Amino acid sequence: MTTPAPSLLRRKRIETSTDSHGLRRVLGPGSLIALGIGATIGAGLFSLTGIAASENAGPAVVLSYIVAAIACGFAGLCYSELASMIPVAGSAYTYAYIGLGEIVAWTIGWDLVLEYAVGAAAVSVSWSRYVTSLLSSWGISLPPRLLASPFETVALPDGSHVAGIMNLPAAFIICAVSILLIRGISESARVNSIIVMVKLAIIVAVIAFGLPYIKTANYVPFIPPNTGEFGHFGLSGIMRAAGTIFFAYVGFDAVSTAAQEARNPARDMPIGILGSLLICTLAYVSFSFVLTGLVNYKDMLGDAAPVATAIDQTPFGWLKLAVKIGIICGFTSVLLVLLMGQSRVFYAMSRDGLLPRMFSQVHPTWRTPWYSNLLFMVVTGSLSAFLPIDQLAHMTSIGTLLAFVIVCAGVMFLRRSAPDVERRFRVPGGVVIPVLGILSCLTVMASLDRLTWVRLVVWLIVGMAIYFGYSKRNSNLARGA
Repeated sequence: MTTPAPSLLRRKRIETSTDSHGLRRVLGPGSLIALGIGATIGAGLFSLTGIAASENAGPAVVLSYIVAAIACGFAGLCYSELASMIPVAGSAYTYAYIGLGEIVAWTIGWDLVLEYAVGAAAVSVSWSRYVTSLLSSWGISLPPRLLASPFETVALPDGSHVAGIMNLPAAFIICAVSILLIRGISESARVNSIIVMVKLAIIVAVIAFGLPYIKTANYVPFIPPNTGEFGHFGLSGIMRAAGTIFFAYVGFDAVSTAAQEARNPARDMPIGILGSLLICTLAYVSFSFVLTGLVNYKDMLGDAAPVATAIDQTPFGWLKLAVKIGIICGFTSVLLVLLMGQSRVFYAMSRDGLLPRMFSQVHPTWRTPWYSNLLFMVVTGSLSAFLPIDQLAHMTSIGTLLAFVIVCAGVMFLRRSAPDVERRFRVPGGVVIPVLGILSCLTVMASLDRLTWVRLVVWLIVGMAIYFGYSKRNSNLARGA
């Protein structure tokens, strides 16, 4: 490590960050692409498309997905360069610690806690709802009070309304996925790859069977005129929709958290990051084009299941069951990769002394950061069971965008401070793409609503209290370890 320094901008050196620290390098490029797809294709595809089309962009939601993909593409190229030169766990947190300093690293690490943990909790609640619906279609009913948090009201069979007790299925899936992750990364990757194949097959089926039943009149006007309010159709609506659906693109960021478990990270990480981003973008654009062609965007307003409504426009009733299974598979793989990414970020922060040492301990047999997995099994499972956290899921978009901005800035800084370090992948065009990445992400962030910004600021203030109360004096760099 470096010598002790009082500065909040003290930085780790790259050569101190490349050891395996006990994690197994078992992931190839195919597994990394599958991890990215697994974390990306989920709620964004099946629910956010309808919301963004009906409230913000109309049929032009297709353009919103492209705008979001462009911003992600710039960031993905920057992620790839940093992952090829710093092949360790921690994602944007580690890159910021090496490139921009400790206080920036803590900020982005704390931001990633919000992105992954709260996002996983929100996804588990949605998973619970779809599983309950699927079981009901098979004649299996669960007690209503075990399907909602204490802050939600449920209807009993006798018609009375009472408060829920806990969302038991949501807590169950968090525990099940966490135990799988503790058991081993290779086992988790195999399960994820199977799930990804299932949901991609269902997405292709919906597009193929729905395409002949598109009504071209639903595309007119393709960009509905603005209502006079920012974000409601027109160009500003396309941008607001891009900010809303950015949650759908968080997955490729999670790929970089597995760098320390990739067999050849310098080569495979860029393939995993950019490959998963490309496949997911094609799926999103194609799916949203078919969806808005089958159903007029005005008819999606308030529709909790726009995909089911779209399938009603075709004669293939069996697609409803297939889509429901695909959604459950999508949510499951999202949970797996988000919880994996969260534990790896916590592992990296603990290894650097910013968090208690126990969270960087690796299981002697399974070689996974099991204390981190156990912590977030309890924390995220509790959030899923006892809080109505759907609104907090919007925080994942702004948190991800902030991480992308810092990664793009890190590329430019490291080219000046560490020009001689080997880069197996280098972003072309000098500083053009990193600058475009920063500007595009900031533009999308600016389109988000005020409440989302307030939540982010409050979360970061809490993080600063923890940093100055514990992390600043216990970090390895502060102690000269």
